[in-house]
Amino acid sequence: VADPGLTITVDGAASVGTNPLLNALIALAVAAVALLRRTDDPWARSIGAYFVLAGLVLGIRLFFATVVGAGSGTTVLFTLPQVALPDWAAGIRLGGPVTAEPLAYTAYDSLRLGLILLCLGAANALANPKRALKSVPAALYEASVAVVIALSVAPQLVESTQRIRRAQRLRGGAGAGWRSVSRVVVPVLADAVDRSMSLAAGMEARGFGRTRDARRQPPGVTAGLLVAMMVATFGGFLLLAGDTPQARTAAGACLVAGCVGVAAGLRLSGRRLAVTRYRPEPWTPRDTGLVVAGLVALGAAAVLGSTAWPEGYAVMHPSTDPLIWPTLHPAMAPVLLGALAPLALTAAPDGGRP
Repeated sequence: VADPGLTITVDGAASVGTNPLLNALIALAVAAVALLRRTDDPWARSIGAYFVLAGLVLGIRLFFATVVGAGSGTTVLFTLPQVALPDWAAGIRLGGPVTAEPLAYTAYDSLRLGLILLCLGAANALANPKRALKSVPAALYEASVAVVIALSVAPQLVESTQRIRRAQRLRGGAGAGWRSVSRVVVPVLADAVDRSMSLAAGMEARGFGRTRDARRQPPGVTAGLLVAMMVATFGGFLLLAGDTPQARTAAGACLVAGCVGVAAGLRLSGRRLAVTRYRPEPWTPRDTGLVVAGLVALGAAAVLGSTAWPEGYAVMHPSTDPLIWPTLHPAMAPVLLGALAPLALTAAPDGGRP
């Protein structure tokens, strides 16, 4: 399914800039897609927890910025009582004047982090872990099982919490405060252990981790794969850190060479594992459209956030010192359209709910 891949691609586009207006619009688009295209499956109920997590990140960072480090600007909003610290804590300030510039910078960066968490939550809500496991290359078969299980932990914990709280309310035992939290934590942990044991037994019974035919891997494939991954990583670093045409050219060459090497290495490594597939997922034109929409959104954000286009970079990274009002640019439209693409390319699933 390409919906989670599109959400993760939009996640990459969201991490390019700190414009709060654009990030807020992307968050609304991602939330609309997640709520209108999710199903009644257990993992689809976890999107609300990621909203809460994003709000906690924003609130905690703003609190610490207000108490500790919001006095370096010139626009004073209010003044807190200042605590005198000893000489060995020089450079650390508790309280005092709170200015708008560092608060704005913290809010912009926190909104970006919260949007990244929201995109990951939408991917968890839209993805079926069992179907995602079918699309992983054979070379990463063992690791993919662990990754899929890890990705499904958070939705399962949310489902367990909701089910246990519902059962407690039906029994008339639901309370308020920390006592109610302690009454939920222990059953949730016990339920997680029981699910882990059942999952392990089911996977062992179905032969997960076993193959029909294990051939000997050609020599040097693992080393070549590691080298290709390092080259691709180095290319990504050059693309983000380089500010000259030579650096961008070298970054593009390293990325292409690294990606080709990784694809070839995975192909050769996967030949030694003849894993069986039950009803493999077909790739449809709808999936191609979703992938293209995600790549267009990521490309548009990358171009806007590049230092090669000063106007776009200024819009994607609005200044906080001096503090200016953030604005939107018409070139941001592909990013938003890419985030909203699933609403046009897909239909509400059977049994889904808004």
